[in-house]
Amino acid sequence: MRKNIKNIFTFVLLLSISLGFAQRTQNDTINTGVIDVVKPYAPTISDAFKVKEVPSLDDETTETKKAIKYNIFSFPVASTFTPAKGKAAVVEKRAPVKLFDNYATLGVGTYTTILGEVYLNHAISRNESIGGYVSHHSSAGGIEGVDFDDNFSDSKINLNYSSRLRDLAWNVEAGFQHQMYNWYGVPESQIAQAKANNIDTGHSFFDAHFGGDITFEDTYINSGSFFFRRFGDNQGSGENRFIAKAKVDVPINDVEISTDFKIDYLGGAFDRNYITTDALDYGNFQIGLSPTFELKQDDLTVNLGASLYYSNDKASGDNNIYVYPNISATYRLVNDVLIAYGGIKGDLIQNSYYDFANENPFVSPTLFIRPTDQLYNAYVGLKGKLSSNMSYNVSGRYIADRNKALYRNNEITLTSEDYTYGNSFGIVYDDIQTFGVAGEINVDVNRNFKLGIKAEYFSYSTDDEAEAWNLPDIKGSLFLDYQIDENWFAGANVFYIGERKDQFSLNDGFTVTSPFTVNLESFFDANAHVGYHINEQFSVYAKANNIANNAYQKWQNFPVQSIQFLAGATYKFDF
Repeated sequence: MRKNIKNIFTFVLLLSISLGFAQRTQNDTINTGVIDVVKPYAPTISDAFKVKEVPSLDDETTETKKAIKYNIFSFPVASTFTPAKGKAAVVEKRAPVKLFDNYATLGVGTYTTILGEVYLNHAISRNESIGGYVSHHSSAGGIEGVDFDDNFSDSKINLNYSSRLRDLAWNVEAGFQHQMYNWYGVPESQIAQAKANNIDTGHSFFDAHFGGDITFEDTYINSGSFFFRRFGDNQGSGENRFIAKAKVDVPINDVEISTDFKIDYLGGAFDRNYITTDALDYGNFQIGLSPTFELKQDDLTVNLGASLYYSNDKASGDNNIYVYPNISATYRLVNDVLIAYGGIKGDLIQNSYYDFANENPFVSPTLFIRPTDQLYNAYVGLKGKLSSNMSYNVSGRYIADRNKALYRNNEITLTSEDYTYGNSFGIVYDDIQTFGVAGEINVDVNRNFKLGIKAEYFSYSTDDEAEAWNLPDIKGSLFLDYQIDENWFAGANVFYIGERKDQFSLNDGFTVTSPFTVNLESFFDANAHVGYHINEQFSVYAKANNIANNAYQKWQNFPVQSIQFLAGATYKFDF
């Protein structure tokens, strides 16, 4: 609007100037003056119209399209560049380790130690295989300060057959074992008399066993097994044991109760007892039933059950019924980081001559054997992961045992038997309450490095005995396994056993002393090994045991070998 007003004023001004100039040229006598032309501005708005997207043009020039020609002025350029062919990136994969079905190893070391083992396995068909192993470990002895034979040997042979079918898998195995030890732990005060009597400290054990197991798929009967062992020694002792087990799921109102069924028979005899020449017979027959029901809700899992045992004592003819709790629970507080667990259980423990002799090979063949009634074993703990490669477990427990078996040094009687010079152990029973705490850490830095540490503390309370004989107050262990590179490997383990207490008493017919307590010092036992894989089948290794060179006494009057070295080789193969 302002632009239109300006144009009008410009036009009026030019018109005035033109008129004035014309008048001046025609008649100079006309007086000059100013003529003001005033006209009001009345703007109007034109009709709006829509512009078409594609305007209609009738221009002949526009409608006729002109042909356009493009000319490219190209010329060759010299170049030596050759593009390389691209290929997809690949991730480096470690070559799979070749696994062999068989191996043989042999090592020799100080104290004239021989260690050998052969394991064989052969697949008869796709579903059947047969295998076996033979092992031998012996030493000629030579412990410093020992005046009697201290050599030992342990030889085993085993055969097994297994079959896996569509709905079941079963296995049978049979074996034989021969062990030989010596009652060389004669106290210093009795060495002269033992030499004068020319005692024979050798004690040999024989073990023949046969057993099998079967596992079912998609049936109420989950598994079953049986085992028979004949165990004896060169002193006229003999023991038979038969164990049969089955695990079934019993459906009750659409709920399955997992039930363990067990039959355990033990019968044996010794030629004499420790004091007199009367034979010592023992035996116990047990039938056990342990139903368990599992409840799950979110992060909580609870197993509710009980154990019922019937026991018949062969020697006394007594029949007894035992009932034990069988309850356990776990609760995930923080996924796998923090898991709380606890429970209370009980058991009727079948003690045997075989078990005692394998734990303490210096027992005398005059043991009174009876079962242990473990009233309850209550425990609580926390476990989980501190990181992706570090796990932990902290726990505490309280155990009440009735007739718990304890090893105690036999009284010195100097009879015609070679084990009556304070160089053997007997079994005594007592009601014992045990309080214990334990903690362990396991570290898997990677697939080549593993580390584990465990420590336990125990406190005992006895009813009749002065001490909990030969039970340590502290236990500790450390193990290390390191695959250094493709060829080299190494490992170590350390054991710590705290103080134990034993008893010493003398009653040889001439001198009688009141029994007094002997403190056995705690000890470390450090062992290490290193090896080299020459190829995938052949390896060599070296071991060092009792590196601290400490001739400690695990049992009273029985020092062990000092530092030992052993070197050997292992060969893996297939048929």
